[in-house]
This record gives sequence, C-alpha cells and structure tokens, in this order.
Amino acid sequence: MSGQSLLVPGELSPTRSVPGNIRRPEYVGKPAPTPYTGPEVQTPETIEAMRVAGRIAAQAMAEAAKLIAPGVTTDELDRVAHEFMCDHGAYPSTLGYRGFPKSLCSSVNEVICHGIPDSTVLRDGDIVNLDVTAYIGGVHGDNNATYLVGDVDEESRLLVERTRESLNRAIKAVKPGRQINIIGRVIESYAKRFGYGVVRDFTGHGINSSFHSGLIIPHYDSPHATTVIQPGMTFTIEPMLTLGTHEYDMWDDGWTVVTKDRKRTAQFEHTLVVTDTGAEILTLP
Repeated sequence: MSGQSLLVPGELSPTRSVPGNIRRPEYVGKPAPTPYTGPEVQTPETIEAMRVAGRIAAQAMAEAAKLIAPGVTTDELDRVAHEFMCDHGAYPSTLGYRGFPKSLCSSVNEVICHGIPDSTVLRDGDIVNLDVTAYIGGVHGDNNATYLVGDVDEESRLLVERTRESLNRAIKAVKPGRQINIIGRVIESYAKRFGYGVVRDFTGHGINSSFHSGLIIPHYDSPHATTVIQPGMTFTIEPMLTLGTHEYDMWDDGWTVVTKDRKRTAQFEHTLVVTDTGAEILTLP
C-alpha cells in the first residue's frame, strides 16, 4: 500500500451561494431535517422526478471527476459540482444538511465518508471518493464513486475495483419479495473473499422527498434488516470496504470519518427504484 502521510484537515473556503430561484430542501437553515413520515413505496410521479434529480447528481459528479489529478484541491471539485447543479436548477443536497458546509463530500484515502472539501491537495497515488446529491422537483438523487489520482498502487486499485463490483452484485440481488438483508449478505460475502472490512455503522438509506427517509440498508448481513423489498421502493446502496478494520474514528469537525487503523477505504453508491423484476438505477449520467 502507498506509504503516503495521513490526511489532515485543510482550510475551508467561504460558503458557496445558491441562486434564490432554486428551491431549497426544508432542512436548510435548520439544525436537522423534519423526520419523514411518508411511504417507502413512491408514486410514478415521484420516481420520474427522482430520475431527473439522479441524472443531474450523476452528471455533476462526472464533471467534478474530470478535474481529478495530482495538485487539484478538493475544494475545486466542490466548486465544479456546485456550479453544475445550480446551472441545472438543482440544489446541492449536502449544503446546509445538519450544518454540513459544502456541496459534496470528498473522502480521500483513509476517509470512509463525509469528508469536507477544503484546501487539501490531491497527491499522486491517492484515491478520492466524491459523494454528490442533487435536490430538484422536490426530491433527491444521491450517488458516489471512488477515483484514482495519478499512479495508484495495486492494492488500492483492486480495493476500488472490487468495491464497485460489490455494489453491482448488490444491485443484482434486489428483487421484490426478498428481505433487505440480502443486499448486505451479498456485499459481505464478496468482501470476505479478499479479507476486506465492511463498514457497519454507515449505511444505505431510503431516499425520496427526504434525503434520508429512515429506511436503513446495511452493507453486512444484518439479522435485523427484515423489511421486505417492494416495487416502487427507492433507496441507496453504498458499500464502504476497507483494507483493514471496519472500526472508525471521527474528526473534531463532527463529519469526517476515518478508519481506526488509518488504512484505505473505498465506496460506491447508486440511488435505485425497485421494479417488478429487480432494480432500476436512477443515478446514471
């Protein structure tokens, strides 16, 4: 594995503005969102709106990813995704969510999730996850992916490739009538082949008009995840695999989650809707 020094917090740029004509999620300016009390099965109209939100989120992530290279700051990636979403009439869902200060999450190397874009400069050999969610039409679309920065060592490259594959396998396992825990069972069994840790305390989630509906999608085989999958359900799957332990520490910023052993970690995510025969990915560019 790369012998690079561990990540340290950088400097935050000023909060980016969103045009006043773009609709805000209800939680902006509040300490927490209003708890979701609606159904997990969505109407065709909501699902169609989520296709739009998901496509914008995927396109914004792809635009930011074009800049990934040694010497680029994570704040610059945030700027590109922010401007793309605003230019397309969408609000960056993370901006102001429970006080999160930026428009995407950028998680480098040992950061499991929720890294805050700042003056951190990407280095040759890093891996970086971008997590982008767009809010438009009253609904959210959420996706993330891990990218290679320059010349990355084989161990890290394989971790990224296999984490993507674990998501693909989990999506194929989604079928009406099965329990939610099939998702984690597939991910965990695949990850164990390679001795990877599977993060347990951060999960996939229901998503619709609410950023996080309360439905939990574990990425390990949880005996408690007995909810039956139904057509019209919308949720994310977003496995986080590690080269070592699944245990974590959190930085003082209250957001940045790093592996306890500081070994590298990768993540991939899509927003899905359950169909009569499987799952449709809503976050495709």
